[in-house]
Amino acid sequence: MSRLEAKKPPLFISEPLTRDTLSQSLSLLSGILKSCYGPAGRLKHLHNGVGGYVCTTSQSSAILGHLSVSHPVLRVLMASVQNHISRFSDCGLFTAILCCSLIENFKSLNVASCTVIKISKHLLSLCMDYLKSEACGCRVSVDFSSVETLLCLVRSVLTSKPACMLNNPEVDHLTMLILKAFMFTIPCCVETNAVLGKCVIVPVKGRRVVDSTVLPGLLIETAEIQLAEPLTIKRTCSNMIKIALFSVSMSGDLFNPEEGTITVHHGISLEMSELNQLLNVGKQLINDEVGLVVCQKVIHPSLKQYLKENHVITMDRVGLSLMEPMSRMTGSKPIASIHSLTPGCYGSLKDVCIESFASKHFVHLIPNDTVVCSLILCNRNETAWDELKRICETAEHVLQLTIKEPLALLGGGCTETHLASYIRHKSYSLSTSSFKEIVCSQTQYQLVADGFCRSLESVACSLNRDDGEILTDMFYGHCWFVPSGFSSVSNWSDVVSKCGCGINGNTENLNWRLLQGQFGCPIAQGCPKEPSVKFADFLTLDCFAAKCNGLQVALETANLILDLSYVIEDQN
Repeated sequence: MSRLEAKKPPLFISEPLTRDTLSQSLSLLSGILKSCYGPAGRLKHLHNGVGGYVCTTSQSSAILGHLSVSHPVLRVLMASVQNHISRFSDCGLFTAILCCSLIENFKSLNVASCTVIKISKHLLSLCMDYLKSEACGCRVSVDFSSVETLLCLVRSVLTSKPACMLNNPEVDHLTMLILKAFMFTIPCCVETNAVLGKCVIVPVKGRRVVDSTVLPGLLIETAEIQLAEPLTIKRTCSNMIKIALFSVSMSGDLFNPEEGTITVHHGISLEMSELNQLLNVGKQLINDEVGLVVCQKVIHPSLKQYLKENHVITMDRVGLSLMEPMSRMTGSKPIASIHSLTPGCYGSLKDVCIESFASKHFVHLIPNDTVVCSLILCNRNETAWDELKRICETAEHVLQLTIKEPLALLGGGCTETHLASYIRHKSYSLSTSSFKEIVCSQTQYQLVADGFCRSLESVACSLNRDDGEILTDMFYGHCWFVPSGFSSVSNWSDVVSKCGCGINGNTENLNWRLLQGQFGCPIAQGCPKEPSVKFADFLTLDCFAAKCNGLQVALETANLILDLSYVIEDQN
């Protein structure tokens, strides 16, 4: 008998934010995330200590999913960011970096945490009101009657992840494909509660990215249909193909003994009885003019042969993931029992054909109305393909969010620096009554506001990788990156051409200040202005819904962590 150990008492950690271990862990996590941020972000090689799957990425969902964190406070931070990513797919690194920076800046202030929390909530409300107002100078409207802004939005997502290893022609090709695939998923007939369709990604590894393509309908990989034979399929009198979709196994398996006792009379074969039932189902399908039978699980070989002789195509082992889009595309209802066939459970297709890509062969199900499409996604190796798949799914989700709220925010660090400029301007122009409502002094408010602005600007600074200076202009409040080697230039206008998002060219006599090391300087020319000229072809954009939620999540999580007074850990 093994020796029993006495239960250990729980570990109480008071004031966890004052401990050096948290500061060191937070600084390390922040450094890892900042180094991944943006188009020039550094890749991370993630694997566990005993081998297994290795992930090379700079994407937040993959990094946070593979990163093991032991400190309970950091686990709260990561869980909060992962929840944001699960809902919005985008702006995960922005949220995590901003949250880390807010915690570091707020806890360094000589202001009570309860006062910091009240002031930061007020700052957040100022930001959200500004971002949602018509006067906002860092957002653009998305016009779905024109593709230019949509292309900028998708291209910005694709170019943010260097592990995809895409060159400019490949980015252009994929941008058009993703937008085309998204357009396929928009229903032709818009109802009150319209539901978007689905884009199914089909993997083809070891081929060029420009070989990728998008097709309406579904592609199902198959090795059974002989390509040399002409594809003959039964059609209805209206020239449509009727489809039956089975979610139940049609393999003729015997009953599970756990389901009860079965009494079989002498001379009766249970296997033949099951097969006869399946063949009777086949006869009914033929009588109902079904031309295609698709099964999530396995179809008995004898039933397959019987249906083939009657010009009915069978496909089995398609898996659970394709059942929902297939049902949506064809209008068929998944059949959960071979005893429940009704005319209303069938769907229809326009056509079925064979498609070949690389060494793979697919059955192409072509629908009457396209709400489901297949994106055949190619890349040179498995690592790059995995990253590309994640980023294509993110781009699709960003477009879905944008159709609900047709707005985008300026990228390239410009939204962060513009918001910082706006908050600095507002913090110096608040009335005395506002400070009384918040129950704080003007000095406390400006200290917290400065820490908030420095946190926003630190996110923009994380985009810089070549050791050049980072500027913000005093008129628009945008972010400008100076190439390395120009650290002591008297006139910054000579070395910068356009701001981070690309909306402002260096065509005006702008005043500048260095972003790094001079965070405390307020904007001299009042509230930052909206740019008058827009170069749509060169814009870097961020998802409005994702970034607004990321801003809220980052500040609310930072406030939650600042409010912690005890951490209680079970030692057993």
